[in-house]
Amino acid sequence: MCGIVGLFLKDNSLEANLGNLLSDMLISMSDRGPDSAGIAIYADKETGRSKFTIQSENAKTDFEALPNYLSKHLNCKVETKVNDTHSVVIIDESATSKFSEALASFNPEIRIMSRGSSLEIYKEVGLPKQVTQRFNIPQMSGRHGIGHTRMATESAVTTMGAHPFNTGLDQCLVHNGSLSNHNSLRRRLRREGVHIETENDTEVGAAYLTWKMQNGATLGEALESSLEDLDGFFTFLVGTEDGFGVVRDPIACKPAVMAETDQYVAFGSEYRALVNLPEIESAHVWEPEPATVYFWKH
Repeated sequence: MCGIVGLFLKDNSLEANLGNLLSDMLISMSDRGPDSAGIAIYADKETGRSKFTIQSENAKTDFEALPNYLSKHLNCKVETKVNDTHSVVIIDESATSKFSEALASFNPEIRIMSRGSSLEIYKEVGLPKQVTQRFNIPQMSGRHGIGHTRMATESAVTTMGAHPFNTGLDQCLVHNGSLSNHNSLRRRLRREGVHIETENDTEVGAAYLTWKMQNGATLGEALESSLEDLDGFFTFLVGTEDGFGVVRDPIACKPAVMAETDQYVAFGSEYRALVNLPEIESAHVWEPEPATVYFWKH
């Protein structure tokens, strides 16, 4: 049992309050997953620049020396924004392909949480209130975001085992459920050259969608294909640079509820995640249908 939330803003005036709204939604789901928590925030991108969120267990030491090291090895301007155990690193888009190698040469223990141009992911072991306060999520702004609180079932409770999982540029996934064929699918995807770091079934689901899109599918088509290729029970909430998508397996035994107003589209594992949103009393509220893909984009 896990809790997932998402918020897609139609009204630009709410963007400064995105982190606060998402944090409140996720904290309300705490009893669905006490092990770890994470939030993905999508903000405006900088043209010609790439953004990476990284994590270190020795953040103070690593993040002091890293900017100069990367600037020298990537031969470009490097900006960093340190946030507790995480740091957002912004570099020239032309140096993107060299970033992972340069980071590994500096310290192979530093982990990449997200890659893209607008996505930032913050996740750690702990309850949603602890994690959102630790990273000051309520003060963050953005256009849309998704969050997850985890009850571990099939893999270790670690930072890397926490959701969201990022496997493609500006793409991430949170998941409630369990995939029964993730081991065989992980082996297949790795043979196809897809990078998968953990034994978590959700990362396999995220990597599957990335792989489908790398082979020409749209996100909607990839989500449709997941209904055929992924065994088990699942509710997926997928974030992209432009918006987010939702799909539930054909049995749809995992709870889910959505709400839409002129200002936003919201998703929660339970209705209590939505009760403090603006004008929720007048929202159109419904349960997403099984085996049906929903998607909203800016």
